[in-house]
Amino acid sequence: MNYFTADTFAFLESLAANNTRDWFADHKQDYEDQVREPALAFIEAVGERLPAFAPHFTADSRKMGGSLMRVYRDTRFGKDKTPYKTNIGIQFRHEVGKDVHAPGFYVHISAASCFVGVGTWHPPSPSLAAIRQAIVDSPQAWLDVRDDEQFQRWFYLSGESLKTAPRGFDRDHAMIEDLRRKDFIAISDIAPALIEQPDFAAMVCDYFVAGTPLMRFLCRAMRLPF
Repeated sequence: MNYFTADTFAFLESLAANNTRDWFADHKQDYEDQVREPALAFIEAVGERLPAFAPHFTADSRKMGGSLMRVYRDTRFGKDKTPYKTNIGIQFRHEVGKDVHAPGFYVHISAASCFVGVGTWHPPSPSLAAIRQAIVDSPQAWLDVRDDEQFQRWFYLSGESLKTAPRGFDRDHAMIEDLRRKDFIAISDIAPALIEQPDFAAMVCDYFVAGTPLMRFLCRAMRLPF
């Protein structure tokens, strides 16, 4: 089945151009039909495949509080006060995770860009320290993931980094560039046309499978089952 269609992108473009509460209220049914319902069906389809390669990660198709991230933006602290997100964000997070900072598999869909991601974004300090220590303790295991040719064909490492060495780590360490990372995420940009394909769920799971070496390393570092 087709989960997302050209109408999905048309809605996201219109929302970006009319990001107000009045407009969204007038087009709430369009959001349900073109975004939320297709996303929940997609989540269920991925959920059927996850146990085969990532049994400790969850696909939660609830309308609120599940794998589909809420459309409402938190405007309390940022300069951007527009009330709605103009992208679809879907995270299949680890079973012990409670929020977007947990290790997980991710799908991002917007009129501006589409990508698949794996890893952990802005992990809490204890988790980040554990990952850095795992790189120091098992450098070859990290290099086997980072420099693997198949992994590099699918993904590139992304995210924020410190400007200097993290506290407690040698600034002259051979892998200081990786130790400075604040995020351990890998991204694969995908063409918007792929989003509209009927086998999109299976396609995304192929990306997820290619990203499992990174996920396995991160979970081991954080003492989580994989």
